[in-house]
Amino acid sequence: MKRISSLFIVALLSGATTLGAYKLVFDEDTANTSLSVAPAQTNYTKTVALGAENVDFTKAADEAVHTVVHVKNVSYSKTPSNPIMEYFYGYRGGEQRAQVGTGSGVIITEDGYIVTNNHVIQNASELEVTLNDNRSYKARLVGTDSKMDIALLKVDTDEKLAYATFGNSDDIKVGEWVLAVGNPYNLTSTVTAGIVSAKARNLSKDGIQSFIQTDAAVNPGNSGGALVNTHGELVGINTMISSTTGSYVGYSFAVPSNIARKIIEDIMEFGNVQRGVLGVQGGELNSSVSKELGIAETQGFYVNSIVKDSGADKAGIKKGDIITAIDNKPVYGFSDLNAAIITKRPNDVVKVGINRDGDKLTIPVRLTKNEIYSYSGLELENLSTAEKNKMKLNYGVRIKNITDERYMPYYDELKDGIILSIDNVKAKDIETVSNVLSGKNPNQKTRVEMLTKNGELVRFLI
Repeated sequence: MKRISSLFIVALLSGATTLGAYKLVFDEDTANTSLSVAPAQTNYTKTVALGAENVDFTKAADEAVHTVVHVKNVSYSKTPSNPIMEYFYGYRGGEQRAQVGTGSGVIITEDGYIVTNNHVIQNASELEVTLNDNRSYKARLVGTDSKMDIALLKVDTDEKLAYATFGNSDDIKVGEWVLAVGNPYNLTSTVTAGIVSAKARNLSKDGIQSFIQTDAAVNPGNSGGALVNTHGELVGINTMISSTTGSYVGYSFAVPSNIARKIIEDIMEFGNVQRGVLGVQGGELNSSVSKELGIAETQGFYVNSIVKDSGADKAGIKKGDIITAIDNKPVYGFSDLNAAIITKRPNDVVKVGINRDGDKLTIPVRLTKNEIYSYSGLELENLSTAEKNKMKLNYGVRIKNITDERYMPYYDELKDGIILSIDNVKAKDIETVSNVLSGKNPNQKTRVEMLTKNGELVRFLI
């Protein structure tokens, strides 16, 4: 394995952007389960230009509080057995103990579909939802997307519930007023106001997230609550805060409504989240990277290589192209590219704006399903559930094939090896791996931890 380590130190870093399709998937005759989507605002710019003293938050707040619910998560665990405590003190182990967690959720249809965060309902044995008027319902879990921290719940009721209307999160602007509505500290619906501080924030090591950052006060219990604009439209699902104390100190983050809406539609139609892949490998540009590459541009996503037979490959995107836009939306770096593609599904066509040696081109690309990921001459594939159980693993991706001549002397040692982590991030699947690599600079080295087919654990640099 020393031969492998010395070889991998000189290998080239690359990464792929994976991501999803966007269409309204409900027919008009199922209006009670359709998601309500706001029409485009013609006076949007005029509205957000108003100062705080001229903006009336009362209408938006009044609408939002009736759509936000309190979510209670009850899970059970068994207390460990302790013979000594049992003998002397009568302590009995093995008894079930209830643990209660709380958060918020947003009603999105009149018949009781509710969106919240995955971490709010994780490991729940029982779920209970309480409306703003104190009515309570048992809830069931419909589906989740742990990568984007979104979950969909359903309550059964004969009454029509107040529900949120989805706004277009792509239209919100930095500096625009927004309201955060949730149930902090187990209180009933609470409203706080702030502005959009930034868009397309990426705080996740696996490169999936693309948050809206605000300075609206969000505290424990707000998770899964609504971020609404001054029209009362849902533009985000509050997810986390940036804090060293666990309480609000200045910044909070929300999953954009366009991403949340696409995930919800996927779960309702397909039962799981449909993700597509553009099929490019590379990284985002900045001054130092551009200098190393010998190019003048300092913004955009630099294409270092193309995944074979991907949509980008078939469309003619080439190494050295700089992606500057997706569907006419600017791409300044990986977070922008991720945010644009994650709202798409496989087979959806996107217009990719590129800079090719100074020429501006727009190339239509049909997204493909992310099944095989080619990484620096290594073809990777996901492990099946049965394979994970057999190897007693709950994560990892397999090296299916080696396509680079440099690695052929080590073919037998690499083939069928299981990559466990990339840069200390668990390789949950090829989507996670590709996004970790896509968020890096093209010339950075990568730390890899691999389990060989002989059961040997090895670590090396690529």
